[in-house]
Amino acid sequence: MITKEKILKGFETAESRWARFGPYYAMFPLEFAFDVVEKYSKKGDYIIDPFAGRCSSIYAGGVLGRNSLGIEINPVGWLYGTVKLQPADKNEVTDRLLEIYRRKNYYNRAIKRMPEFYRICYCDEVLKFLLSARANLNWKNNNVDATLMSILLIYLHAKLGEGLSNQMRMTKSMGMNYSVKWWKKNNMTSPPEINPCDFILKKIEWRYQKGKPKVTESAVVFGDSSSELINISQRALNNNIKFSLLFTSPPYWSITDYHADQWLRLWLLGGNENHKSLKDKYKGRFVNKEEYYNLLDNVFMHCSKIMKEKSVIYVRTDKREFTFNSTLEILKKHFPKHKISVIEKPLTEDTKTQTKLYGDKSMKPGEIDIILKK
Repeated sequence: MITKEKILKGFETAESRWARFGPYYAMFPLEFAFDVVEKYSKKGDYIIDPFAGRCSSIYAGGVLGRNSLGIEINPVGWLYGTVKLQPADKNEVTDRLLEIYRRKNYYNRAIKRMPEFYRICYCDEVLKFLLSARANLNWKNNNVDATLMSILLIYLHAKLGEGLSNQMRMTKSMGMNYSVKWWKKNNMTSPPEINPCDFILKKIEWRYQKGKPKVTESAVVFGDSSSELINISQRALNNNIKFSLLFTSPPYWSITDYHADQWLRLWLLGGNENHKSLKDKYKGRFVNKEEYYNLLDNVFMHCSKIMKEKSVIYVRTDKREFTFNSTLEILKKHFPKHKISVIEKPLTEDTKTQTKLYGDKSMKPGEIDIILKK
């Protein structure tokens, strides 16, 4: 029997190995996701997360016997989530890897035109392989290609020896100019010589060693919650489905640019080869207060239409005044008959946050959980 304790303990089951699949900036702590799902829902319930990130909430629901549905606008997070819910067969992924690797020599000339960043970040063998994967993997529509691409994304950059790149951070993509200057300052302008096929084969072997996770019917939709929820609401209505738990953490106002944080992984998915902040609506730093408020208002309004009368709404948000007050006001508006409780999650000097890992030592106000029950 698969239990929360077995999954969180280590890597001894397929469910535990795939649970930690995909490094992602500002991701849910895995233990938190499983605790909330276990406490506020039961087997057979329907769970929704309209801001799914790397989909820890959806995965927790799926392996604990809930029917879970997520929505994620960032293709990196969507890939991590959709693949760990339903990874392709290992042999097919391995065959596809070998095929992509065989095509790498088509890109001998292409790598010579790449910016300096890429030539220092990756050896020629790796860079040709990445260009082959970038051009040939149909990750949006093919489960085998999606599985292989998501594995490549995980190891695209990391500490020396742990990934395909020169020395880099794993969770967050650092800027091109910053990286080049750092490598030169530290005499690391020669990238490690790696055979990418051998490297990724070992990672595939480890990931599949315990098999594939057993997951209740669950899925992640790739798109914008504010529009995708319209279709989801209609399908739920047609199939007489109501959700018991809404469990999410919306983006925090003016904190981080979720797409810029993953720019190098987005490049591998076909994005621009130059590091720049994307300006698409709902993909940046959410500095416009009105747009931020309207996004949350729209999403929670649509969610309210598909929730059971006796449901739980669990939202983790930023403790800063504007983000917290806006979120609370919107939740009260769309769930007026629910009883509200608030749990503060203060950060202390000993709290290990991702921003601290990246050099920001200033104290943050912390997070706060808003729970609505009826």
